[in-house]
Amino acid sequence: MKKLLKVLSGIVTWIKNLFAELPADLKKAVELGVIVTENLKLLIDSPVADVATALIPGNADDKVKDWLRANLPGILVKLKLIAAFNVHEPFEQIILRASKAIQDLDTDAKSAFLHNLAILIAKARADGKLTWSDGVYLLEWVYQERKKQAA
Repeated sequence: MKKLLKVLSGIVTWIKNLFAELPADLKKAVELGVIVTENLKLLIDSPVADVATALIPGNADDKVKDWLRANLPGILVKLKLIAAFNVHEPFEQIILRASKAIQDLDTDAKSAFLHNLAILIAKARADGKLTWSDGVYLLEWVYQERKKQAA
């Protein structure tokens, strides 16, 4: 058991060091994926009136907000959380449809969809500089760090 803990500790240290060495734009892409997904989960668990404000980080600059409004609906279609969307459909309605679809999933499927959503957001925001596999462990590490800080 000690050997396993030592190996896992080494992996965590490696990921932490990798994240520390990432360029700032990739760090922001990974963090954005985690934040938006956490906010979507909160929205699913307790719906609020202003979807866009609840979903998009308050400290995000206008370029990030515009990017999310333009790209998030397409990502939701890729995940098949919504079948399609009309470009004239309000962003809030698109997000509410997706959150309803996620809400109807069982716990494991919900976690999987939210995890995949975070990775797709980070990959898209990183403009191809982030691989799926890198996104998996970096997003998990950022998520766990945010959980520790919140505790």
